[in-house]
Amino acid sequence: MRLTADTWVNLPRDQVFPFFADAANLEVLTPPWLSFAIETPRPIAMHPGRQISYRIKVRGIPMRWVSEISAYQPPEMFVDEQRRGPYRQWVHTHRFVEEGGGTRLLDEVEFDMCGRVLVGRLVARDLRAIFTYRHETLLRLFAQPTPWPPAAITISR
Repeated sequence: MRLTADTWVNLPRDQVFPFFADAANLEVLTPPWLSFAIETPRPIAMHPGRQISYRIKVRGIPMRWVSEISAYQPPEMFVDEQRRGPYRQWVHTHRFVEEGGGTRLLDEVEFDMCGRVLVGRLVARDLRAIFTYRHETLLRLFAQPTPWPPAAITISR
């Protein structure tokens, strides 16, 4: 399955990318209902091969998640891939495109899970809520004017 999310912020890429290059900020972008916590000691230097360990709760069930940075090309993009966690596959590409005097933040996640036929709709609903929270948090953090468009998030097979 594929999730795409699109957020535009009115700041140049060289001011936006450093926020994402600091892995600690993932805690800020993750909804509180996931009880997300980074376990890897900080500071976390981002580079290909860097593994980062987290704790999360999915629908109240605690689990560990380990991701690896598989590509890192500041300030244009980076990719994190799940090495251990709730998905059979999770590859999250983060792109930062200079556009209209600001930065378009493009997220593309290729994912698969066990029991997709049974839980696919539930997972899609949860991911849409998580990325909507992320979109709204980014708009607030980067002080976007209101009203602002709703999150542009799609999930397809």
